[in-house]
Amino acid sequence: MDWWQQAVVLQVYPRSYQDSDGDGVGDLAGVRSRLEYLEWLGVDAIWLSPTFPSPNDDWGYDVADYRGVHPELGTMDDMDALIADAGARGIRILLDLVPNHTSDRHPWFQGEHRDWYVWADPAPGGGPPSNWQSVFGGSAWQWSEEDGRYLLHNFLPSMPDLDWWNEGLRAEFEEILRFWFDRGVAGFRIDVAHGLVHDRELRDNSPTQPGDSPTLQRMGQRLDRSLNQPEVHDVYRSWRRIADTYDPPRAFVGETYVMELERLASFYGNGHDELHLAFNFTFLHADLDPEVMRECVERTEAALPDGAWPVWTGSNHDVNRFPTRWAGDDPGRARVALLMLLTLRGTPVLYYGDELLLPQVDVPEEALRDPVASSVGPEEGRDGERTPMPWEPGPAYGFTSGEPWLPTGDRDGLTVAEQREDPGSPLSFTRDLIALRRARPDLVVGAYESLPSPQGTWAWRRGAATAVAFNLGPSDADVPLSGTVLLGTRRERDGERVEGSIRLAPGEGVVVEESG
Repeated sequence: MDWWQQAVVLQVYPRSYQDSDGDGVGDLAGVRSRLEYLEWLGVDAIWLSPTFPSPNDDWGYDVADYRGVHPELGTMDDMDALIADAGARGIRILLDLVPNHTSDRHPWFQGEHRDWYVWADPAPGGGPPSNWQSVFGGSAWQWSEEDGRYLLHNFLPSMPDLDWWNEGLRAEFEEILRFWFDRGVAGFRIDVAHGLVHDRELRDNSPTQPGDSPTLQRMGQRLDRSLNQPEVHDVYRSWRRIADTYDPPRAFVGETYVMELERLASFYGNGHDELHLAFNFTFLHADLDPEVMRECVERTEAALPDGAWPVWTGSNHDVNRFPTRWAGDDPGRARVALLMLLTLRGTPVLYYGDELLLPQVDVPEEALRDPVASSVGPEEGRDGERTPMPWEPGPAYGFTSGEPWLPTGDRDGLTVAEQREDPGSPLSFTRDLIALRRARPDLVVGAYESLPSPQGTWAWRRGAATAVAFNLGPSDADVPLSGTVLLGTRRERDGERVEGSIRLAPGEGVVVEESG
């Protein structure tokens, strides 16, 4: 198996992970100072949210230079040192690549390559060329007096979309990939991976349908022309050929924001020639309900081509933290969610703090920093999942000696230092679960097989003799299993022998080594 199939990946939001210089903003030197912790936890790879130079209109997702490091986060020497030191501990580094758009302060837009962006003449009767709406609110078209044309921005007006029909742009991005691969980067998470190519004829988006996401309902249209064109697969086939020339092969993880599992499967190509991993947003946005989750996982298994490998995540920088969103801050349900993420067939991607079961922070309106909060409303803001990592009791919970760029929220009793010393803590549970994955090949390479279980529960087998079961129903349930509990969300059950069935309380889960 390839390394990315065996890995446990942790997404780190650098601005909120660890500040090394007291300016209130986390940085690469701070991440580097926490490598001992990440090795202790058992992480195999780190996905760093944007590290490139940026005006920070969208906190790094508005890139001004694809070959540098944001000065607030450090220098290229800091990046090289982080890659080297992480590698010495067996931890790979993945960067966040944003190829759909740049900042309008990127040298390309400032004059070097203005033809690399999506421009259009007015519609015959005047006005924007199509009905396309920005994800951040309002028309996706901005009139440029300087150019006498409309400019496309699917996100902020200061983030113009790139024209992926342009061969010069495609060649330049292939060189950007090689630049970072040659520096030792193990791969990229690709932002808006589904959406790089836009309809060449700029035809209107179609109206929303019942069942479309709340975001699409707010916009009043599907993004079936402004994004989501099939020619994007040509880009990934080309990129995959580059990644496969390296030893070990580099990996691509796509933000494939599509809700149809058949379309999700298409980003793997034939299973070996496009993206290595494609995030499953149907799963991410599903309720933590056994029937719903089971159906999603089994439909995903059926949809993926031979050789394709799933990836599972519960939180990220754009989505409320799963202990709040999935579990309602119920610690038992939250542990069950962790158990699920780390035992399904596929690569788990945890978000920093998931290992502590950090809840969402309610950031006061006056402290919000997210442009989404100001453009479409605080209720859609993303600051609550981006708050600083709590390391130890005390001021700013050890994140910084200065004033944190975002409020920390109340993290009393939830810090790394407190949980690391407690064998019953969520952190100890996560570490032991990751160690169990490493010790039991079934949990990495084993096939998924659904097992019978009562309503409100879900059970499956991985490989030859490892079963997972949990109960999210309102009352105790007996799940047919025999064997030894290898790890339970209630740790006092570790090592317990069960014959015929195991009784699980609400919000309880187990991994069992099966016996005849």
